[in-house]
Amino acid sequence: MSDAPKAKKQIIPHKHPMPAQDPVERARNFNEVALGYDEATAIAEAKRCLQCKNEPCRQGCPVEVYIPQFIKLLAEGDFAGAIAKIKEKNALPAVCGRVCPQENQCEKYCTLGKKHEPVAIGRLERFCADWELKHGVKIPEVAPPTGFKVAVIGSGPAGLTCAADLAKLGHKVTVYEALHVAGGVLMYGIPEFRLPKAVVQAEVENLKKLGVEIEVNSVVGKFATVDELIEEHGYDAVFIGTGAGLPYFMNIPGENSCGVYSANEFLTRTNLMKAYKFPEWDTPIKIGKKVAVLGGGNVAMDAARTALRLGAEESWIVYRRSEKELPARKEEVEHAHEEGVKFALLTNPTRIIADENGWVKAMECLRYELGEPDASGRRSPVPIPGSEFIMEVDTVVVAIGQGPNPLVPRTTKGLELGKKGNIAADPATGATSKPGVYAGGDVVTGAATVILAMGAGKTGAKSIHEYLMAKKG
Repeated sequence: MSDAPKAKKQIIPHKHPMPAQDPVERARNFNEVALGYDEATAIAEAKRCLQCKNEPCRQGCPVEVYIPQFIKLLAEGDFAGAIAKIKEKNALPAVCGRVCPQENQCEKYCTLGKKHEPVAIGRLERFCADWELKHGVKIPEVAPPTGFKVAVIGSGPAGLTCAADLAKLGHKVTVYEALHVAGGVLMYGIPEFRLPKAVVQAEVENLKKLGVEIEVNSVVGKFATVDELIEEHGYDAVFIGTGAGLPYFMNIPGENSCGVYSANEFLTRTNLMKAYKFPEWDTPIKIGKKVAVLGGGNVAMDAARTALRLGAEESWIVYRRSEKELPARKEEVEHAHEEGVKFALLTNPTRIIADENGWVKAMECLRYELGEPDASGRRSPVPIPGSEFIMEVDTVVVAIGQGPNPLVPRTTKGLELGKKGNIAADPATGATSKPGVYAGGDVVTGAATVILAMGAGKTGAKSIHEYLMAKKG
């Protein structure tokens, strides 16, 4: 046996760049921006992983993916093994690989990131998921039937994840979706150029192969209440994952003028109603020459980038803090800049001005400066007196957040709610004030990330399974 010292692993300090469409071209089409790694790049990136024994990256993953293990398999060229390892925990890997804020989750805890750039965990997950979609999806094993029926309300990331986990445990699951296609915010909210609809639909089809039934055009609170699902339809438990579909507005003068959209309506009409495919689809959306998007989160970036693709000559982000405080992902901000989105920072509208026919023609805005940090640690914006100015715009999209969809909470007797209308649920179990009724995702937390909603769906599924097994005695 040789006493020669073990060769030290040579560390590549930077992530392998993600291939992407040219910004000038992509700003006028709805094709996916990020093109994904090829096999050689994915293997080379996977080999950057240090394979830490204490797995620090996993503490940042709300669905607890076996990150070092799948990356090791990928580095060895075992793509089938890698995706199988991911799917032991994650029912929607092709979605997560695209829209998870990995930089604030798994990659934030990557040991390599202390001195260099962290391993591109999200890009590797996407590679594995896309490889499987291309080569044929293997459906996980399902436990023998338990005899229990569970209703899942809402087919967004929380509902789909909960349904998948319950189905694998042998329960009969029916998902009720209010809209005409399943996927929730993944279908109506996130644009095609960031998350292709075909990817979401493929993930939904895989769910059906587990035995999950999906009923679309089914508005719980209208055709049946939560209590009626249990008492009349024979469900043993219910999971509520109806999301945050209620848009917030600024409540400033002129906000009800023609040409003012909530980001929810603007993105739903574009994505779900296929306005991005007009005239192939008969659902156009009116877009002006100069669009102002109010807000600084991912939804605001999606709306501003969508406006350019729909033909706007100028698309502006209007945000009352500086760029440093933008809550959107760094990657989304960079993509917006590259595509030509303009930023009016430290700026906030005070009123919207309409013409004689009621259509938006301008906004009166106020300039701001940053004061002391607020409770969240971000510096509070302070208006500068006398700094008013007029910004000429003909379309305004309000993207300042959204609250819980109120229909199910309003029609469910004895369901405890929080101050903002969110369902009160135990974060450790998803249990609500009603026995057998669980909730998770944005309807509980308010608008958050896809992966946090998925984590809540997993939590709810585990708790529902324990509740049902206890009933079985």
